[in-house]
Amino acid sequence: MRGLTGKTFVVAGGATGIGAGAAIRLGEEGANVVVGDINIAGATSTVNKIVEGGGKAVATHFDLADELSAEALVDMAIAQFGTVHGLFNVGADLSPGNLGRDRSLLDTDLDVWHRTLDVNVVGFVRTSRAVLPHLLANGGGSIVNTSSGAAVSGGDRLRPAYAASKSAVNALTRHIAGNWGPRGVRCNGVMPGLVMGETQEQQNDVALQERFLREVPTTRLGRPADLAAVVAFLLSDDAEWVNGQVWAIDGGANMRA
Repeated sequence: MRGLTGKTFVVAGGATGIGAGAAIRLGEEGANVVVGDINIAGATSTVNKIVEGGGKAVATHFDLADELSAEALVDMAIAQFGTVHGLFNVGADLSPGNLGRDRSLLDTDLDVWHRTLDVNVVGFVRTSRAVLPHLLANGGGSIVNTSSGAAVSGGDRLRPAYAASKSAVNALTRHIAGNWGPRGVRCNGVMPGLVMGETQEQQNDVALQERFLREVPTTRLGRPADLAAVVAFLLSDDAEWVNGQVWAIDGGANMRA
């Protein structure tokens, strides 16, 4: 893809799954990659795979809930590679202690709402605020945010905090695109369907997998590489006329104009 080789991209949440897949794909495309995650062992594993494949990457501990951590993540890119050209926001609090307690409106404690919105939405605000000045100084760049089909689907009667956080991510994506698109900064989003990353494989929810394949017009479940390819494209110069879009990458689960 055009415009990835030799450029530097930050992956905010690249220890496992979609984030790791995107980081590895960017490394394969010749980009310099900074992988941040609260799971530093996982981030280091991702970086090792990139380096073993001949790419350049560094790992650092990173917490979406901490503003100083977001600033340090971008500073790491500057220190290691001299500048930064793009950001992939992919982290979220999917822990059983948080997402597992996200039930219905009347059954979900407010601390779950506070934590979910702080990490999933304000976390992306923190990283975007940290990287935007550098993108503007470079004359442009690209941000890709990870949303979810839960943001637009009314079929899931549980996880209202998670769904609301992803709807907010869509709004944030349009805000960044509309305000800084005229200065060369593009911002887009991806809405994954059921992607079989490490978390889904560990949970091994067979009923969920069977329901997805029964209801969605596709032949298989998603893979991290499916999202990685789209993310790499949106960060590349090949997508220079794509701005303010949130794409469903889900095998056809959410068909919409």
